[in-house]
Amino acid sequence: MADVAPTRASLLVRVRDATDGPAWVQFVQVYTPLIYGFARKKGLQDADAADLTQDVLAAVARAIRKLDYDPAKGSFRGWLFTAVRHRLAKYKAIRPHQPQGTGDSEAMARLHEHPAPDEQAAWDAEYERRMFHWAADQVRPTVTEATWQAFWQTTLEGADPSQVAQRLRMGVAAVYMAKSRVLKRLKELIQEAESV
Repeated sequence: MADVAPTRASLLVRVRDATDGPAWVQFVQVYTPLIYGFARKKGLQDADAADLTQDVLAAVARAIRKLDYDPAKGSFRGWLFTAVRHRLAKYKAIRPHQPQGTGDSEAMARLHEHPAPDEQAAWDAEYERRMFHWAADQVRPTVTEATWQAFWQTTLEGADPSQVAQRLRMGVAAVYMAKSRVLKRLKELIQEAESV
């Protein structure tokens, strides 16, 4: 197995420094598809979803330096979700070609403050999927192909470890070790990206 990159400081801590280019590149890689995908699912066209994504990232860049993260008050994922929803509501309000609802604007504002349970669950599921794919893209080049395949086939495809061992010409214990190493590194990367 190739050497694994050393543990880095939390991504959220690092992006507070506007001059930390690699942290911002990583942040954009992780969160852009999540924000963009949510906007598309909410009915925005490609260009509008891209604009909204840029607006949210700019707002995060301004706010992150002042963010006093307290896990007891909620997760960064939840904070970002709220920011995306607020930007989406503002975006739709200023777009005259979008049909606007009628009724009390104060009631609408209260509705926008609290996401529908399905909307929050969809955001959380997409967030977790995106974090996994981002972490997998980071880990895969650091391990041998056999190690990756042992992990992938047993964990994601649900293949029997003894069959995977035969296919990959590895011992069963080596398959379990490969799976364990990859899972550990994936969890570490995700925790680094999410922690403050």
